Amino acid sequence: MSPQTTRIEALKTLWPWLPLWIAFASIAIFQHGPMPMYSTRTLAVAWEMWHRHSFVVPYLNGRPYSDKSPLLFWLIHLGWWAGGVGDVWPRVLEILLGAAELVLASTLARRLFPEQAQVAGATPWLLASLSYGFLFGLQILYEVLLAACVLGALVSLVPSRRREAPRLVMFAVAVALGLLAKGPVMLLHVVFPWLLGPWWNRWARREWKRWYVGGLLALIAAGATLLAWALWASSLGGPAYREQLLFHQTAGRVVEAFTHAKPIWWYLPLLPVFVFPFALWPRLWVAVAALRRPFDPGLRFAFAWLGPVLLVFSLISSKQPYYLLPEFAGFALVLSAALVRSLRQRGEEAHDRWLGPWPLVLACVGAGLFLLLLAPLIEHGWLGDTRLAALRPYGMWFGALLLLLGGLIALGRDKLRCIALAGMAGAVAASGLFTLAWWPSFDLQHAATVLARAQAHNLPIANMESYNGQFDFLGRLTQPIEAFPEGQGMQAWAAAHPDGLIVDYPAQASSADLAGALYAQPFRGVWLTIWPAQQFASSHRARAKSSEAKTAASWLR
Repeated sequence: MSPQTTRIEALKTLWPWLPLWIAFASIAIFQHGPMPMYSTRTLAVAWEMWHRHSFVVPYLNGRPYSDKSPLLFWLIHLGWWAGGVGDVWPRVLEILLGAAELVLASTLARRLFPEQAQVAGATPWLLASLSYGFLFGLQILYEVLLAACVLGALVSLVPSRRREAPRLVMFAVAVALGLLAKGPVMLLHVVFPWLLGPWWNRWARREWKRWYVGGLLALIAAGATLLAWALWASSLGGPAYREQLLFHQTAGRVVEAFTHAKPIWWYLPLLPVFVFPFALWPRLWVAVAALRRPFDPGLRFAFAWLGPVLLVFSLISSKQPYYLLPEFAGFALVLSAALVRSLRQRGEEAHDRWLGPWPLVLACVGAGLFLLLLAPLIEHGWLGDTRLAALRPYGMWFGALLLLLGGLIALGRDKLRCIALAGMAGAVAASGLFTLAWWPSFDLQHAATVLARAQAHNLPIANMESYNGQFDFLGRLTQPIEAFPEGQGMQAWAAAHPDGLIVDYPAQASSADLAGALYAQPFRGVWLTIWPAQQFASSHRARAKSSEAKTAASWLR
């Protein structure tokens, strides 16, 4: 077979799931602006590095930012250098990274299951339509880049038809990029398939010395790449940054709770959420439950990867759902392999209607009918949650869409592809519904514009909570914003900066409370208000006196 024929065959394997996913992702990611605080913080760091011309040390709000490595910021800068500063390129970058992740997952499945082409065909459909991964992949964050690096490293370890030995140079490069994407956590995602190589890899079993020595040298080379950047950055960032970068962000995140401490079992109930909408397909769970030994090398690889990673991340105190995003390809791989094995072993029995996706059909129909009936339910006062009222103008359209998706799943012959298409379309619809109904309460562009005008006149700005850079990129701010997480010292700051502005987030605000505010908007369940410092100080004193009077009156009663 000629190289040109091989390339054509490889391109055919990308059809139609890759263009479909790119189309759905492009529609969803441009429906609204950067999401606070995930995307706005990433863009804030990239922006501050850009306008400071600090391309080695990341900065956030005037201070060196030790939480993340710089690779994603560098990729954003590359697009800005070519086309100017904006939020279009960072979104296109996330789409490209997501597409690379899908292609690498398909390649991994094809190499792990060379005799079962159905597994390689099903894996990208599954991965592309996992709702949590799809929606979180729309954030301008590090996890999609990390996932692509993880898959690149794992593909390098797996034998192909042309080469049985691992590609250790590619492995070192992929691990180095992952380390530069999100730091030492990259090793947790890739080290276990390497350590357990002889269990799933025939070459590693036969050439175990070359496997371990070569792999260790590759990891050392990758670690040296990260260390070279870290030493260079720490020499420029100062002693406090050096301590945070070299010690706190590695060992500290493992042993300390930080703000995301969760119990050891916390990830287990999230697994069905991670594989939604396929979690509502009984046939898939029956197929997974039916997996029995002997496991082929592909499943051994998946278990050597997913099992230890789930255990280690469960033992680490700091937990977030998106920490496991690089493992979503592994989930899709196992589900695809289980489904193919089940269909091959069960034959006609696999067509049992009770194993069909009827729970998912019922969920689509139920949610669709609810949205269709939302207006009369609100009118008759049968819904007490007023937040649902924002959905009322759009309930009929999105309800009809859910009914159509339910019909597609029920009537379609290829259930896996029908569920995948419905999953991607449903995720885009959910994003669109959020944009229409609730995005105005998340949009910080107007507030950032107000603050940018203030900085243009050299007015100081303070924030009444911890500050995550949410206004920096949107307003292209160039000066730090002082943060007062507990509100302590704010009165003194207002007295010292009478011409300044103060950003406050009261839980409730009446029209009287907002008298004198320069700007106000609902924001994520509270209010976002911007005050001239003098008005804020006088208003704060008035509220404090009113609160004291109410307390005294309650004691008198």
